[in-house]
Amino acid sequence: MDGALNIDVPQIVQLAIAPVFLIAGIGNLLNVLTSRLARVVDRGRVVAAAMDGAVSQDERDSWRPEMAGIDRRVRLINLAITLSTVAMLLVCLLISAMFLGEIARLDFTIPVVVLFVATMIALIAALLAFLAEVRTATRLLAIPTRLLKGG
Repeated sequence: MDGALNIDVPQIVQLAIAPVFLIAGIGNLLNVLTSRLARVVDRGRVVAAAMDGAVSQDERDSWRPEMAGIDRRVRLINLAITLSTVAMLLVCLLISAMFLGEIARLDFTIPVVVLFVATMIALIAALLAFLAEVRTATRLLAIPTRLLKGG
């Protein structure tokens, strides 16, 4: 057939493999982030219950720094989850643009490059938010010196 499209499907699939691995990696990151979020939310519930059950204002106030840290951690994890999801959506658009460009025989080089760069920016920002959350969690973990010394 002279009018039939001559599409090299194996080549298109081969081009899409690297972005698919990126989707898998971002998926793993999302699993880590959602697990951390669940643990922080659980701790937040415990601290909120302790604050509600406090008999004095001083006791309630003693929980405020931890609750503020929990609030910061939740915001950072939510930001990291949002940015990771945006990165994954951009990878899906990237794969779609690659396929559409090949099928329609259009030069989608610029859109593909823009989508890839946008994906990397979103992923870098997600990782920075994750790093900030881990640092916040580490700072909140105050191990008394007496526990670190023997005896």
